[in-house]
Amino acid sequence: MKYFWSLIITLTVSGLMYAQDPSKALLDRLSQKVLSHQNIQIAFDYVLDNKDAGVQQKTTGKLTLKGKNYRFEMMGAIQIFDGKKVYTIVDENEEVTVEPPQKSDASELSPQDLIQFYKQGYTYKWDIEQAVGNRKIQYIKLTPIATKSSLQSILLGIDSKNLEIYKVIQTGKNGTKTTLTVQSWKVNQTLPANALLFDKAYYTKKGYYISEL
Repeated sequence: MKYFWSLIITLTVSGLMYAQDPSKALLDRLSQKVLSHQNIQIAFDYVLDNKDAGVQQKTTGKLTLKGKNYRFEMMGAIQIFDGKKVYTIVDENEEVTVEPPQKSDASELSPQDLIQFYKQGYTYKWDIEQAVGNRKIQYIKLTPIATKSSLQSILLGIDSKNLEIYKVIQTGKNGTKTTLTVQSWKVNQTLPANALLFDKAYYTKKGYYISEL
């Protein structure tokens, strides 16, 4: 799951500027618009499905982006990246993990590092167009180049008029499919000064165990 949401953040931040035509034209337009925003706030639905294993999990999440910094909320956890360190807060366990961005492999890359891996790691193909209400969603299929990748493919759905990411469908070689559908996309919102910062004093006062790796 960590790779999945890292990919979402990276797609939003980077705009996927190195795709092949005709994908490149749309993705360049997406990139230009995304990069023009001071910040982006996304609310989404998330579904994980593996029919062979009899597993289906549904949840919702929120993502706030400002430059490379972000705040991600999903499945009872909050993750904050302040430009230097990643803070993972799990209220149920009253625990905070502090660590530098990881670079060990594709599944652990941080959003700011994933972009270089991403540029070199996929081929692109223009896929279907889907009508969602009065919106036209154009899908672009991404296929990992590396044969050892655990991913089979990724479908990125883009609102071609508003230039917003609408849906990302990730299919694994193990039969697991994860689908993220954006429910709201807001830009240039007024954010609190500490929105993308970790308040250590606050969590220390609450008695949370803070583990620095």
